[in-house]
Amino acid sequence: MQPEGDGRLQQQFEQLKMQLAAEGLFAASQKKALPEQPKRVGIITSKTGAALHDILHVLKRRDPSLPVVIYPTQVQGKDAAIQIAQAIGRANSRNECDVLIVGRGGGSLEDLWCFNEEIVARTIAASSIPIVSAVGHEVDVTIADFVADVRAPTPSVAAELVSRDTSVRAQQFLQRADRLAHVFSRLLGRQQERLTRLQHRLAMQHPKARLQQQAQQLDELDRRLYRAMQQKLQTEAQRLDRLAVKLDRYSPASQLPGLKARWVTVNSA
Repeated sequence: MQPEGDGRLQQQFEQLKMQLAAEGLFAASQKKALPEQPKRVGIITSKTGAALHDILHVLKRRDPSLPVVIYPTQVQGKDAAIQIAQAIGRANSRNECDVLIVGRGGGSLEDLWCFNEEIVARTIAASSIPIVSAVGHEVDVTIADFVADVRAPTPSVAAELVSRDTSVRAQQFLQRADRLAHVFSRLLGRQQERLTRLQHRLAMQHPKARLQQQAQQLDELDRRLYRAMQQKLQTEAQRLDRLAVKLDRYSPASQLPGLKARWVTVNSA
């Protein structure tokens, strides 16, 4: 007995999964890292599907300046696998994006089956551009998820993985600007202090300042000389007074009355 419907698809899924795993297509060593700051994002999905709307909405909210290239393709039906593989090949040949999102919204196992096709798996593995698989909801698992460099549980999460939140970058920029302003403020303060010291030294060494200093010294010397002269004159005046008193004591005029009186006494005897 052969399984039918989803049972048959599940069997094919497991067989291809085992085959590709044995070839090493799922190995971690084969995974390419996503760019930290992508310059352009490529989206491979239906141009009318909800997945495209969700991806674009998230990218616009997180990083409006991030360029996006859409590679429209069918994501359901018998031709979908070939178109997805062709879109991946076209993105690689153009080499205009540095990361690709490949996926669609949720659906049944049959709806998502094109992402379990071998051609899609091998094309993803051969891509030189990192690929994020974003097929269905978190519970949906496809071969593309195993081969892709990164698996996102939903298209919206894939958009978050390939973009950076500009608000976070803005906050980081403000923090760095604050630190830079603080550094410049300290540097400016030190330079201002140095300039003040140099200006003070220059002012002290300026000829005008030296003249003022010498003029002050001359004034002080003049005052000291005046005080010395006054003190000297006062001392000499006091000495002259003492000499005058002494001279007056020994003056003939002061001694004459006494001598005259003695002479009279002597002659009368």
